[in-house]
Amino acid sequence: MTTTGEEHASARGGPWWWSRRRSAVFDWSLAVVSAAECAVEGYPFARDAGVPPAAGVVFGLLAGSVLLVRRKWPIAVVLVAIAITPAQMGFLMGIVGLYTLAASELPRRIIASLAGMQLVGTLIVTFVRVGQSMDQGRLTIGDWFIPFAAITTSLGLTAPPLLLGLYVGARRRLMESLRERADSLERELQLLAERAEERAEWARGEERTRIAREMHDVVAHRVSLMVVHAAALQAVARKDPEKAVRNAALVGDMGRQALTELREMLGVLRSGEGAGARGAVVPSAAVGVAAVAVAPGVVEEGEGPCLSELDELVGQSAAAGMVVDLSVEGEVRGYARAVEQTAYRVVQEALTNVHKHAAGAKTYVRLAHRVAEIAMQVENEPPPEVGSASSARLPSGGNGLVGMRERVVALGGVFVSGPTEAGGFRVSAVIPAV
Repeated sequence: MTTTGEEHASARGGPWWWSRRRSAVFDWSLAVVSAAECAVEGYPFARDAGVPPAAGVVFGLLAGSVLLVRRKWPIAVVLVAIAITPAQMGFLMGIVGLYTLAASELPRRIIASLAGMQLVGTLIVTFVRVGQSMDQGRLTIGDWFIPFAAITTSLGLTAPPLLLGLYVGARRRLMESLRERADSLERELQLLAERAEERAEWARGEERTRIAREMHDVVAHRVSLMVVHAAALQAVARKDPEKAVRNAALVGDMGRQALTELREMLGVLRSGEGAGARGAVVPSAAVGVAAVAVAPGVVEEGEGPCLSELDELVGQSAAAGMVVDLSVEGEVRGYARAVEQTAYRVVQEALTNVHKHAAGAKTYVRLAHRVAEIAMQVENEPPPEVGSASSARLPSGGNGLVGMRERVVALGGVFVSGPTEAGGFRVSAVIPAV
């Protein structure tokens, strides 16, 4: 990035009104030269005017030193130069002052007025002086030379510094405009980089949340059923060996299914990391583009469960001792992968919560296929015995309902959960079909 603004600011550090010490030294040098010139020219002026030569020298020194303030008060310098023009003094001050005036930020009408005054003053003084020289016999050229010399001298002393000052002033303003534009562009780029970093951080946070939610859905349900079956296995191991064998087989099946789903998820993550490692180095500007691309929508998930596996899910809960009543309304049809996966996860997590908090309670699972949406509801009755859920010692992290709500809301749906009047609990969700 550029640092034009910082360099421009650091360059300022001169005394008084000078922006740099070099400018102050240059102006002091010009003022000394101008004062010396006016002092030398003041000697013959004092002699012709009949005043003491010392007075003319002092007057020339004071008048010429006015050039020192050319950057602060250019109008005053030009006016002094015009005022001493009849005394044939201050040629350097007039040229430099007019140049400084033209290069300043003053309105063009003021510059044109003062330049015109200096042009006319120089023209009249030169016309009179050349005429006097010809009358005294010091010049023997024809009368045509008087206007020619006056016009040439006045234009030569006025036009070059005026045009040069206008050019330098325009160029200076252009450079200032470009510098301000570069500083503005630098600030905009910095702001865009900060926003891109924020979007990238937001995208990373969304991805971490999605992975955590998916891991919770995969692990919580399977492991909860395994714990329930393990508790049942412990209870019937000696009384009913055949039932204990069935429960042990179910625990093994649940464990293998959980491991399979975890391996699939880790495989997707590792394949994504591998693709990123094999790719070229991504420039920092692409982070913002990637963040913007991720921001509007939900990160596309890999292959997951669908509604056709809902019967198997209910059967697993029934095998764990839960009484589950599944009812489906409307015409069964296919939905988008994200819709079916979200609907499945809502039912799965609701059944898991029943295992955790209301073991043995009868549960009703209702699924309704509507024209433009799909609705699901999981409601359980109060548990038959207080503290029955504690026998399985199922921990709860409080993330299940949060994850369900995030999934449904991300698809533009509505999620409601809470206790029923009968003492049970109800989870309801409506997801748009598209």
